[in-house]
Amino acid sequence: MRHVVIFSFNFLLLCVFISAITSTKSEVSSTNEEQSFSYHIKALEFIWKHLGYQHVWPEMEFSWRIVVGTLIGILGAAFGSVGGVGGGGIFVPMLILIIGFDPKSAVAISKCMVTGAAISAVFFCMKQRHPTLDEPVIDYDLMLLIQPTLMLGISIGVILSVIFADWMVTILLIILCIVTSIRAFFMGADTWKKETKMKEESQETIKLSESTATCSEEEGYKYLPGCSDEGYEKDTRKPEIPITVGFYLYQARALYQGRAAGSQHTHWPLHHLFLASICSLLAGIVGGLLGTGSGFVMGPLFLEVGIAPQVASATATFGMMYSSSLSVIQYYLLNRFPVPYALFLTLVAAIAAFLGQYLIDKLVNIFQRASLIIFVLAFTIFVSSIALGGVGISNMILKIQRNEYMGFDNFCRNDT
Repeated sequence: MRHVVIFSFNFLLLCVFISAITSTKSEVSSTNEEQSFSYHIKALEFIWKHLGYQHVWPEMEFSWRIVVGTLIGILGAAFGSVGGVGGGGIFVPMLILIIGFDPKSAVAISKCMVTGAAISAVFFCMKQRHPTLDEPVIDYDLMLLIQPTLMLGISIGVILSVIFADWMVTILLIILCIVTSIRAFFMGADTWKKETKMKEESQETIKLSESTATCSEEEGYKYLPGCSDEGYEKDTRKPEIPITVGFYLYQARALYQGRAAGSQHTHWPLHHLFLASICSLLAGIVGGLLGTGSGFVMGPLFLEVGIAPQVASATATFGMMYSSSLSVIQYYLLNRFPVPYALFLTLVAAIAAFLGQYLIDKLVNIFQRASLIIFVLAFTIFVSSIALGGVGISNMILKIQRNEYMGFDNFCRNDT
């Protein structure tokens, strides 16, 4: 119920904001007509109209473009949902290169696909349990706290995506993808080593137990020093989790003073609360501006502070479901994507995400290696950096050769 209230409140703010922008624009136009420098405003509007953003929406018809785009969308949704990053870094190049959308429309449609994939993945994860505690795999308290600042960042990011030029978005995408993919790969390698070490220790313990049982038949039973599960859990789980400070200050205060989590009590430092609020705001801006999903920031951040990969992926996907849905509403109000294409590709992404979650869950249980999730995350982000970077750079070169307008666009202009 709280999530519904948060979503409704942000949607109401969005409607008020857009209404204010429209009314302010009309008031400014009527006032400037009476002033001597009104021709400057008209000249600026003329430049924005003829040199600014013009959307490209191809017709929806059965062709090889639809088939190839659907296959790539299936792979992107499956890998993206597993890593908790949404797959927007794969959707955007596919929509531009294969289907033929312009970059900004591709970002908007990718948000629709991310929303569908996130809803499907959350539906699957709601049935799963925490790998070490008797709790759901989704950390609801964590997401309840970061949602307000996350959605605020989404609103800011969508506005910036309308104003920023394509080359600005491309540079930001490349930087984000390269940094997060490299960091995620090293985290996956470290987790793989720890899992290998734990397996070796487990095998040694089994051998010692067997030898002890054999010797006890001849020499009698001898106690051997062992390792308790409680101590092991303390070594592998970090109690410090970054939580955002948002509008729900009661939740933040409860975590700061100490809140029961199963049989444990966790105290949240103030500097981690502040850090998480900044990171969630940044994640929202990145998701709204670049169309990649807030999981590109939140997923690696959760892993960085020691959250289990299964929990990090599920929690990031849960938050991404709300943040991306808000982006879709805003893009729809700004008329940034064709509805038929969005509905079809969203359905494809939802089905693929569910299948991806089912497959990775089976693999993790069979091989007992949660690091597979981290490697999938790193691979998805790395592929996104190559695809998005290549598309963006090629578009910039073409615009430079054609001497096209590469400045800021007008937020108030919304041609259909």
